[in-house]
Amino acid sequence: MKEVTIGKYRGLQQISNEKGHITMCALDHRGSLQKMLGKGMGREPSYQDMVDFKLDVCEALSPHASAMLLDPVYGAAQAMAGGVYTRGAGLLVSTEETGYSGDSQARVSRELQGWGVEKIRRMGASGAKLLLYYRPDVEVAAQQRAVVEKLSKDCADQDLAFIVEPVSYAVGNEASDGTFSAAKPEIVIQTAREITPLGVDVLKAEFPVNMTPESDVAEMSEYCKRLSEASVSPWIILSAGVGFEDFVREVEIACKSGASGFLAGRALWQEATSMKSREERRKFFQTTVVDRLRILTAVADAYGAPWQQRVSPTDIVEGWYKAY
Repeated sequence: MKEVTIGKYRGLQQISNEKGHITMCALDHRGSLQKMLGKGMGREPSYQDMVDFKLDVCEALSPHASAMLLDPVYGAAQAMAGGVYTRGAGLLVSTEETGYSGDSQARVSRELQGWGVEKIRRMGASGAKLLLYYRPDVEVAAQQRAVVEKLSKDCADQDLAFIVEPVSYAVGNEASDGTFSAAKPEIVIQTAREITPLGVDVLKAEFPVNMTPESDVAEMSEYCKRLSEASVSPWIILSAGVGFEDFVREVEIACKSGASGFLAGRALWQEATSMKSREERRKFFQTTVVDRLRILTAVADAYGAPWQQRVSPTDIVEGWYKAY
């Protein structure tokens, strides 16, 4: 079992529910959300359009989610200052700049300039999150691991929970010839094996299979079990833009195979980006989206592995505070 400091342990408590499951809403999208809103609105969304979307999601979902994942540009401070963030929900804040540097086939994650782990701690958040473009077999993999190690140290210095979201991508002709889909399970599993020992407190993992109606449940379960074995940290599933019904299936399979919950983004709220009025959108969030989150939470609570099965706090003995 992995031991973590008391500050990190408290952070994990804050982003999970009473059953030890992480049932979180992801809303740190920036570039992708701008494109989706722009298409729906028929114009370039303004700063306030972006903020309002996030405020409305937080108002509807924060009473029902174990935590919210927000970005510092449009969401985190705005939601708290706007009075729409429920006291009971944890707060996870992203560290990265949207997009990546380098070639599309050798992607390098970038920290957001003017932002960092120390500021995330100061604003009272429960943890910091890094989106990491990662392929174990590309030249920049070592450079990307160095990004993880740097932020891991920053989080250790601040005693802040550190969540990493590795995202794989196709190289060469893999997307067109189908080889990326075939290789994805081993990429996701190897990524967990390489990344989680670097001071990662929770792995936000891709579902290891591009699921189709014909996908074999036993095979998908086996890949998820191997992912669970490869990770030295608790892990949760990200939605990666799949439809809601597919994501429910993925959460059930993952949780039955060792996952501790989910972090759901577009699978919850993506249809709202095409709605013309804010009133229509808010009603959708407060009804359909809340219901979706409740369904996913019920699945995680029924089948998930509490994160405490993998993590314990360091020993607290008499006089512990002197060395803390």
